[in-house]
Amino acid sequence: MKILGIGNAIVDVICKVDDNFITENNLTKSTMKLFFDENEFKNLLKNLKIEKTVSGGSVANSIVGISQLGDKAGFIGKISDDEFGSNYEEGLNKEKVEFFYSKKKEMLPTGTCLILVTPDSERTMCTFLGIAGKINEKDVSVDAIKKSEIIFLEGYLWDEGEPKQAFDKAINNANKVAMSLSDLFCVDRHKPNFLNLVKNKIDITFANEQEITSLIEAKNFDDVINFSKQLNKLIIITRGEKGAVAINGDEVIENDIQKNLKIVDLTGAGDLFAAGFLHGYINKLSTKECLEKGTEMSSKVIQQIGARI
Repeated sequence: MKILGIGNAIVDVICKVDDNFITENNLTKSTMKLFFDENEFKNLLKNLKIEKTVSGGSVANSIVGISQLGDKAGFIGKISDDEFGSNYEEGLNKEKVEFFYSKKKEMLPTGTCLILVTPDSERTMCTFLGIAGKINEKDVSVDAIKKSEIIFLEGYLWDEGEPKQAFDKAINNANKVAMSLSDLFCVDRHKPNFLNLVKNKIDITFANEQEITSLIEAKNFDDVINFSKQLNKLIIITRGEKGAVAINGDEVIENDIQKNLKIVDLTGAGDLFAAGFLHGYINKLSTKECLEKGTEMSSKVIQQIGARI
C-alpha cells in the first residue's frame, strides 16, 4: 500500500450560517472548537439546516483524495457500530479506501464535526469526537503500517494517554511518517510535544503559516525558513494568498495559488493540498510538481461545498 492514514473518524455535517450565529454561540471564526458535552453539541445542531453529511476527518479527507488520484490507500480510525459508523465505513468503501478497523458497539457514538460555513466561505468547526478520540494502540494494525510506504497522521488525533500510545506505536513501526499540525489551537495545546515530533520523529510535516509560526514562536517568516532549513526534513507550509512553500535542507521551493477561482467553501483546502502533494511524492515527482499538484487539488475543493472532490 502506498499510504495509510491514521486519524479521527468523524462524520462531517455541513451547514450554512450567518456571522451572527458564530458570535451568538461564542465561537471563534475559522477555528475548530472541541465539545465534550454531547447534549451541548446536539443543542447547537438542532436548529440548523443540514446541507450535506460526509465521512470526514482531516486525514481521511486526504486519504480519499489520494485514492481518487489512483494510489492504493488505507485508513485507520475508531468508529462505533451505530448509524453514523456504518455510513462512515460505506463512505470509505465507495472511495476505494481500505478501512483497517472492525467496528463494535461502543459507550460513545461515532464522532461528528459540525462545519459552519459563513457567507465569506470561511468555515468554523465544532467537533464532538465521540469514540474517535478514544483510539488506542490496540486499534492500530502493525501489519498495515509496515506494508505502507508512508503513514499520514493528524495533529487532531494526538492527546495524552491512549491516543499518544497509538501515535507512538504507529511511528515506531512506520517506514516513513508524514503529519499535519492540523489547527492553531491544537498546536498551542500540545506545543512541546509537537515540536519534539517535528524535530525528531516526522519525515514530512504539513502546516499552515499560523501553525508553524506559533509552534516555533517565530517573529516572522524568515525565522520559519531558517528553522526548517536546520531540520533537514521536508516541511510544507501553506500561506493562503501567498501560495505554498516546501523546505528541505537548504532547498526552498515556492508555488503560487491559482488565480480567479470562484471560492465557495474553504473546508478541506489543507487536506486536499496534502493529498495532492503526497500523491506527487510517492510517485516520485519533483518537489515543485508536488506543490503544484497540492495547489491543483486544493483549488478544486474550495470551489464546491465540502471537503471531498
